[in-house]
Parts: sequence; structure tokens; C-alpha cells
Amino acid sequence: MRANSNSSERVVYRRLFLSSLVVSSFATGPITVLAALLLIDIGNTFNTSVGVTGQINTAYSVAAFIFALLTGVLSVRFKHKSLLLTGVLLMAISALGCFLALDFRVLLVFFSLSGAGYAMVNPMAFTLVGEHFPLEKRANAIGWIVAGGALVYVIGAPIIALISGFEGWRFPLLWFVLPVLFTSLLMAFLGLPSASKNSQTSSDTKTLLNFKDVLLNRSAVACLIGDILRSAAFVAIVLYATSFFRQRFLIPTDLASLILLGGALSYVLGSLTSGLLVNRFGRKTSTVLTALLSGIFTVAYVFTPNLWLSLVLMLTASWFFGMVASSANSLTLEQVPRLRGTMMSIDTAVINIGSALGTMSGGLALLYLDYEGLGSVLGAIGIVAAIVFYLLAKDPTKSS
Repeated sequence: MRANSNSSERVVYRRLFLSSLVVSSFATGPITVLAALLLIDIGNTFNTSVGVTGQINTAYSVAAFIFALLTGVLSVRFKHKSLLLTGVLLMAISALGCFLALDFRVLLVFFSLSGAGYAMVNPMAFTLVGEHFPLEKRANAIGWIVAGGALVYVIGAPIIALISGFEGWRFPLLWFVLPVLFTSLLMAFLGLPSASKNSQTSSDTKTLLNFKDVLLNRSAVACLIGDILRSAAFVAIVLYATSFFRQRFLIPTDLASLILLGGALSYVLGSLTSGLLVNRFGRKTSTVLTALLSGIFTVAYVFTPNLWLSLVLMLTASWFFGMVASSANSLTLEQVPRLRGTMMSIDTAVINIGSALGTMSGGLALLYLDYEGLGSVLGAIGIVAAIVFYLLAKDPTKSS
């Protein structure tokens, strides 16, 4: 009887495994999309300026960085499924707390919990793929997970905007963010296997040695540095592209929002097609090529004087950023197979550093050198990422 029960459980999680990971990735995004769309409305509620209100994103990033490192420690002590479920639950508490917040400081604290939850869900999703998917299917699975995280901009942004138009900024939390998170929680609970193949009890000394093993691995460190740089370069698309088209070509806000959705959709499609490239050419070659092309097209789109050509180049850059996100995660995941949880948790932490680096360097370049300078600096960072991957990273799945 017990054997039949175990067999039934395996059938359930095999059917739901990848879809639950994709939905979990999607579920990490709605609250940050809400903040980006409705920052002014949130500020009006608490009588705070846009600059002050925007610090909820700073709190999110700080919490994500700290909890990503903490997850690296916890991943060798606890089941990866449990950590992912805890992360989703933290984001649900965050959304409910933000909905009920009557004070900006309370909002700040609860919003930061979403960063903590993201830092647990994201690395554990990739780690579970590495543990339970055969090598030849991992790149495709990772592509779907990356696409799930980006798809929230395509699906979630219009829904959040629609709900907020009727009932204010709080109600998308209640009617969209929370249902998505609870759906994710249920699917992950039913669809993910309880056992972690590499889970083990670890002393504090052993935990420090695990971090040391990752950070003394030259190829692993190269992947981390490459991921910092590629995520910094992506800021040229995800943060500055809409402003570029509004200011350079004087297009209205509603058209600019469509451009943002187009960029997100292009990123999604790029991440989904990345698996084909990885399986054909390998993880390292795919990562180097797509990082290089994303940097080149980032430079190209800001120098083009024609609106439609510039738009095509920006969408192409976004496509390659989606591809490099998937291929780089596939490469990073294989660096230290026995410490996948630690490796991917550190990677999640450094990607937050990369986004901050891109925001800062891009902002300074824009201030002194206009958009051409911004595109050149961030595009060059993407090209340097490709060089780092090429010279220093190795694909452990290749014998040569």
C-alpha cells in the first residue's frame, strides 16, 4: 500500500514539477511590478516623495542580498522544497502586510520581506532543476523558469494597472499578488519532491568550507563575476530604455508602456529559445555568444537616429539578454554540483549587486554623456561579461 502511495506521489510531482517552478518564478515578480507602476500613488498615500517612496526597492534589494547568502547556508541544512515554500510564504506575508500598512515604515519592513522571499525562491528553483532533471533537459527547464519571472511584466503589469485604476494601489495586492502567491504555494507543495538529493546536516565550520569551496573555484567565481556584469548591462533595457524612447523620440507615455511590454515579451521568447542553443553549442559557448551580442545591440540601439530601427535593435538586445540569462544560469548551476544550493544562492546575491552597479554607472553616464554614453558604458559591460565567461569560465559538463 505504501509503495502505491509513493508511486502516486511521484506521478503527481512529475506532472507539476516544472510548471510549479515556473509559477513560483512568476510569483516573485508582481509586487515589484506594482511598486514600479504605482510608486507615485503609494507616495501620495503616505505623503512621501517619489525619492523617499522608492526606498522600498532599496529595502527589497538589501533584504534579497542578505537572505540570498543566508539561503546558501540553509541549503545544506534543510530541504530545498521547504526553503522555496518558506520564500513564497514570506512573500505572501509581505503582500498582506503591505495591503494593511498604515505607516510608511511598516510598509518598508513588509516590502523588504518580498526581497527575502525572492532570495529563497529563485536559487532553490534552479537548484531543484539541477537535482532532479537530467542534464539534457536542464537548459530547457531553466529557460522556462527565467521566462516565468519575466512574463509577469507582460501579464501582470496590465492587470495591476487595471485593478489599481478602479480601487487604488492596495487592491492589486489583494486581488492579484496574493492569489498568484497562494497558487504558487499550492502547486509547489503538491508538485515538488520532498527529498533533496544533496541535502545534508552541516556544522558552522562545514558551512564556511562550502562557501570557501565555491569562492576558491576559479570557474565558479568567473560565472559570478560574469553574472554581475551581465545583470548590470541589462539595466540599459529594463530601467532606461523606456525613458530613452520618451525623451529621444518624444513618444507618449502609453506608447512607451507598450515598448516596455514588447521588451519583456522579447526577453521571455529569448529565454525560451536559449535551451535549443545550449543543447546545440554548449553552456559556455551559448553564454559567451549571447552576452557579447546583448552588449553590442545595447550600444547600437542608443546611437540609431530612427525610431523604428532603434526599437528593433532594443528588442533584439532584450532577446539576447533573455538568452544569456538562461544560458548563464545553466552554466552557473553546473559549476559545483554538490553545492548547487550554495552556488545559486551566492549567484542570486551578486546579481543584486550587478543591478545596483548598472543603475549607478548608467545613471552617471547618462548625467555626463547622455544616452549614447549610457548605452556605450552598459553595452561595454555586457561585452566584458562575455570576455570573462570566455577566458575564465569552464563547462564542467564537457570532457574537454
